[in-house]
Amino acid sequence: MGGYRKQAAVGAGAFAIAVLFACAPVAAAEVPTTCSKEDFESVVEEAAGSLRDLNSKNRPLFQEKLRELKDKRHWTHDEFIDKAKPFVKDEKTAVYDQTTDELLSAIASMGQLGANASSPDCALMLELRVRMKNLVDTQLAKWVYMFQKLDAELAN
Repeated sequence: MGGYRKQAAVGAGAFAIAVLFACAPVAAAEVPTTCSKEDFESVVEEAAGSLRDLNSKNRPLFQEKLRELKDKRHWTHDEFIDKAKPFVKDEKTAVYDQTTDELLSAIASMGQLGANASSPDCALMLELRVRMKNLVDTQLAKWVYMFQKLDAELAN
């Protein structure tokens, strides 16, 4: 479990760094002078792959820990359904979900702009990359938070 906690701490730090970078303006020197439609597609595919990997890695472990808590507390199936909700949905996860929705909306708009542009906008591609990274980092932070809550409950 120590490795996971180390990963979680690193993930939370990466999230904080991503937020700082997202707020910083992009310097003109950082914007590539040329980019292609394929560059836009690779940014999206890379982030989508990271999200898939994050979910496929964390969901089974999280579900296993929820079942462990169910067994530890001797909950019936109906009790489990009711008592597990706070571990996946609370005020803080709602903020993560709202941030995710906002990022997805912005990403969809940017993707539409990029796809409809007569020539690729490299600054837009760079902004898309930042938003996609923020999306992955937001989901990572949500997993870290949910695992921390569940681990704390299992420790009781």
